[in-house]
Amino acid sequence: MRTIWIYGLIAGAVAAAGITVTIIASGDAPHSSVWLGYLIMLVALSSIVVGVKKYRDRQLGGVIRFWPALQLGLGIAAVAGLAYIAVWETYLFATDYAFMPAYAEQTLADKRAAGVNGAAYEKAAAEMAAMVKSYKNPLFRAPMTFIEIFPVGLVIALMAAWLLKNPRFLPASALSQGELPRSG
Repeated sequence: MRTIWIYGLIAGAVAAAGITVTIIASGDAPHSSVWLGYLIMLVALSSIVVGVKKYRDRQLGGVIRFWPALQLGLGIAAVAGLAYIAVWETYLFATDYAFMPAYAEQTLADKRAAGVNGAAYEKAAAEMAAMVKSYKNPLFRAPMTFIEIFPVGLVIALMAAWLLKNPRFLPASALSQGELPRSG
């Protein structure tokens, strides 16, 4: 359980730092590159691999089965997701919840610039208005925020469990098991 909290909070802190830098760098733009966001999540959630490997090496003597490794990875991803929600909610509070109205406005401006008009534009405007209204509810917003990051963690947890179940993949060294090297 300790491993889940430590590496989940590390992932959450890295994601928070990345998101904060992205928000500051984007200035008044309500959203930046989706690819950059997912890259930040990948980097942050690499702590799943590190956490599972360290647990395998230090607590289990270098061997872990797939299901325990997957459970550990999913636990880390869940804690990272909760930290991600906490940071996002803090950001929203600090900005008086202006994100979704600004996002909707920018999305509709992009549609107008792309030449969308008439019924198609009205449909998009209605969808954005419904999203702005739904996003005001934290019971809607929190799960939406969680599912931004958790699927990335799920994929990484699956890969880590699959790879690290093989003790020859990134084998445990004496140093990783907490032993001191012997001098000749």
